[in-house]
Amino acid sequence: MSHGQMKPLTILVVDDEPLARRRLLRLLAAMADAKVIGEAGNVQQARSLITDLAPDVVLLDIQMPGGTGFDIIERVDGNTSAFIFVTAFDHYALRAFKAAAIDYLTKPIEPSRLQAAIDKARTTIAARTSAERIAELNETVRSLRQALRRHEAQSADLWIKSRGEFIRISLDRVVRFQAERDYVRIHTEGRTYLHHESLASLEQRLDAKEFLRLHRSSIVRRECIVGFRQAPFAALVALLSDGSEIRVGRTYSRQIKSIAGDRSLSV
Repeated sequence: MSHGQMKPLTILVVDDEPLARRRLLRLLAAMADAKVIGEAGNVQQARSLITDLAPDVVLLDIQMPGGTGFDIIERVDGNTSAFIFVTAFDHYALRAFKAAAIDYLTKPIEPSRLQAAIDKARTTIAARTSAERIAELNETVRSLRQALRRHEAQSADLWIKSRGEFIRISLDRVVRFQAERDYVRIHTEGRTYLHHESLASLEQRLDAKEFLRLHRSSIVRRECIVGFRQAPFAALVALLSDGSEIRVGRTYSRQIKSIAGDRSLSV
């Protein structure tokens, strides 16, 4: 049966970048075997649409504000959609992912590659029961998380999305991370970057031996802490190597003893 005779697969496009979504929508509009039924730009919106619309296929970005594509998959109960990941990770990361992936599209997306991914999704849907697809998807997510952690640990780099671009930042250059609502401001030696991710999500990918949470809105690199000073009302302020000062939250103050080694500090 040709593509024109097939019942179109229903598609949900999930990407926080409007330009990336529009490119996908244009490519999908030219395919007779694909029908876009919705689009989402963040984690919460994507979860809601997947539950309400039950699309055959979800084209899903990995890094987004408020979480990741992995979080969306894990928190949608009873989902049976086929997921195709969309990513801008470099080829070294992709090499680690390929063994477990359902399918991947790398940005910028080529029309022929998108068609091949849609064809593969159709085959997957036809060949597997819902239970099998869910089990396979869960295994894929576990493998992807492990591969991503291995890659980040080996490279000591952080891939971030900033102003529509993916940038590699060495963690050795980072002084601190500062939450700005659903974003994180990354302060390096001499420059800052605004990254589309929550501080809580980012913290999960950082080595606790290298980075320390000092406040609900601040994470700092341990080596960049040069001292502490007392503030009014028994508060404590951390002094950093870039000249900035970070107030230590009461929830995190007890951890400072292991850093300061000074029992005279009122923590």
